Amino acid sequence: MMGAKVAILMGSVSDSGVMQETAKILDDFGVPYDMKVLSAHRTPGPTQQYAQAAESNGIHVLIAGAGAAAHLAGALAAHSTLPVIGVPLDSSSLGGFDALLSTVQMPGGIPVATMAIGKAGARNAGLFAVQILGRSDASLVKKLQAYREKMRQDILAIEL
Repeated sequence: MMGAKVAILMGSVSDSGVMQETAKILDDFGVPYDMKVLSAHRTPGPTQQYAQAAESNGIHVLIAGAGAAAHLAGALAAHSTLPVIGVPLDSSSLGGFDALLSTVQMPGGIPVATMAIGKAGARNAGLFAVQILGRSDASLVKKLQAYREKMRQDILAIEL
């Protein structure tokens, strides 16, 4: 975790394929991160300990990817005042809708920013973390502006 500014956490190792999208974004922006598997249900004690120690360990943003009951983001938010970004994952017969509802339906006072289901949400979680960090890092803002301009140019270059 040394030097990490963002934590990418996931409820199961099977979630890593999707959450690698978050890591790719953070790598592109040069943002150091810690990535690990923690479960709100199977490892509640270590999850709580991680959330409580994150800020003192230099983490600025917690990103949690989880499917099915998807309580990881909420469990982190319950034990930390850091911004928490939830990424609902499609890991059940309900197509991720259960994870979306579990992530987005937080009680008042314990906010979790909720992204889209799956890879798009994982990418957006990385970008949202960069936006948060950019409030105190002008170089990240410039990189975000360049990223958006490249997207714009790529779209305008499409000819059908």
